[in-house]
Parts: sequence; C-alpha cells; structure tokens
Amino acid sequence: MKLQQTSTTEETFWQAVLNRDSSFDGKLFYGVPSTSIYCRPTCPSRRPNKNQVCFFQSPQEAETEGFRACKRCHPQYEIVENLTKAKILAVCRYIEEQVDRIPTLSELSSHFGISPSYLQRVFKQMMGVSPFEYADGLRSERLKQRLQQGEEIAHALYDTGYGSSSRLYEKASKQLGMTPKTYRCSGKGIHITYTVVPCYLGYLLVATTEKGICAVKLGDEADELERLLLSEFNQAQIVRDDDMHRDWVQTILDFVKGDIAHIDLPLDVRGTAFQKQVWQALQNIPYGETRTYTDIASEIGKPQAVRAVGSACGANPTALIIPCHRVLRTDGNLGGYHWGIERKQKLLAQEAQQNDKSSSC
Repeated sequence: MKLQQTSTTEETFWQAVLNRDSSFDGKLFYGVPSTSIYCRPTCPSRRPNKNQVCFFQSPQEAETEGFRACKRCHPQYEIVENLTKAKILAVCRYIEEQVDRIPTLSELSSHFGISPSYLQRVFKQMMGVSPFEYADGLRSERLKQRLQQGEEIAHALYDTGYGSSSRLYEKASKQLGMTPKTYRCSGKGIHITYTVVPCYLGYLLVATTEKGICAVKLGDEADELERLLLSEFNQAQIVRDDDMHRDWVQTILDFVKGDIAHIDLPLDVRGTAFQKQVWQALQNIPYGETRTYTDIASEIGKPQAVRAVGSACGANPTALIIPCHRVLRTDGNLGGYHWGIERKQKLLAQEAQQNDKSSSC
C-alpha cells in the first residue's frame, strides 16, 4: 500500500527527497512509475520531477506495487545501526577466538541474542560474507600458516578444525589452490616457467604453469621481479624460458602498447571464492572504461564489501589480464595500484586515448 498522502505530508516527503534527508532513511521510500524503480530519499541519483513520484513506507510495499530496487542506493537493505555494527564486530572477534572449530549460526545467535536470520543477513551486509564463510576463511589462513611452518599435515588439519575426512581435505585443497602437501612444501612439485621482457611500463614478468598464466608482474628492475616470483614458491621448479609461450607474452605486450583492447589467454590463478568473483567482475569492465570499488561490490551482490573488493584487487596475481587498474575510488581518485600509481595512470590514459581514436574513425 502506498503511503496515504495529504498535500502537507506529500510536500514533506518531497522535500525529504529533494534534500536527501537522512532522517527519513529506512522510513520513507519513493518510486518513479515511468522506470518502475524505487529508492531511498538519500539516493545520489538525479531527482525526478515531483509529479512523477509516489511514496512507500517499506521496500516490501514498493515491490508489491511492482517496483524494483535501485542499484545505487540498495533500498531493500536495512540500515545497520551503530549498536548492531558493534555487535557484528563482536561476533567477528568471537569467531576469531574459536581457533579449532567453526561456531554454528545457532550458537552465535544464542550467544549474542540475535535471531539467526537477522544475524546472517546483517553480518553478510556488513562483512560481505556469511558468518560461516568468514570463519572458513580464517580457518584456511590458520592452516596456511601452520603448513608454512612445517607442521605435520594431519596435525594442522585437525588443530584448525578441518578434521581428518577426505571431504574436508579436498576442501582445504581448493582453498589453498593445491593439495596441503604441496602447499606445505612451498610449491614443491609445481613446474613454473617465466620470462622477463622490457616494455614502456618498465619490465614485464610473465609466469606460466601447465594450465595457464599464473603471474603477471610489472616493475622497474627485472631482478626484483624474479625475486618476487621465487619467494612465492621457493621450492617449486621455477626456470626461465624466454621462448616458451612467446605468443602469450607478445599478446600482453601488444595490450600494453595499446595495439589490442582485450587479452584472452588461459589463466591458472588461485584465490578465494570472493576474490575470484571480484576478478571476474574486473574482466567484464570494457576497455577504456572505469568502475569504482563500490560499483564492483554492487555488481557481485555484496554492496557493503567495498573494502574487501579493494583487498581483492590488491591480491590480483595477473596484472593487465585481470584489469584491476580500471577500478577507482568513488571520488574519482586513482586509489592504489600494486605496481605503482604512475603505471595505473599511464594505462588509463592510453586506454582513454585509444577509445577516442576508435570513436572518431
């Protein structure tokens, strides 16, 4: 049901929309029948004409009337109050303390006095992942640390809460990107070939496994790039081969020079499910265009996980192929770039220039 409106209340609602009045957030929603979209009064989108809006008191009422949620202000999500934020952070600390197990949603709900469904929804809204996914990620990191320290695999799996079943062992393999035994040996048994070539951005390192490209790095010194690669898997079989996959390297060089707009090469990248979601979204950004970290978070369905998106961009193992240089801050600033802001600026400027040339032809 639409909000009952007298001329006075309608004017009050309209002024709240015009002024983007945050005091009405969560209490008032406005819809535009011509687009069938509804928004919060604080939505940053352009204001519609006064005679083109109607008002609702909840997202459910708007959707019952056939309206769709705005993709910019996400009115379907409740605003999390500061008290709830503090509780969610307390839930995180509690999960972190359970070093040998993953607490159930029921346990967390009972401990903090929050209903399971509400806890699940608000936790994911704030953290970008569910309580289980958050705990599972911590468990994976603890396992990595223990294996890197040389601990026996069976002990490491058990002490971090994986147990000893083959099913859990397989899950650990997926999170590590390889079997626990291989990870414990710092990549022992993996064969990696690489080459380093000069380009106008400095030096380019391309490393490959039998499955595809596993690393693309940029830097000022070839020796430093080699050192970075060797430190990642210090027991892997890593050899330099300037002839293998020369065509792949040339494709990347052509991209760097602006001769081609898209790289379609096989990848062998390891990351969490969330990171892979972000990396896929980055590959969908058209050449010459940019997105914000907020845009990417919304695109993958996790609008509150903006910081986590930034971290996933920073963890991108294959520069250029996964174009994290096309992601900016909301205010338009370049933000960070693992291989240097100047390189990011050059890449964006070149892509914009090539787009301008194409459009003028």
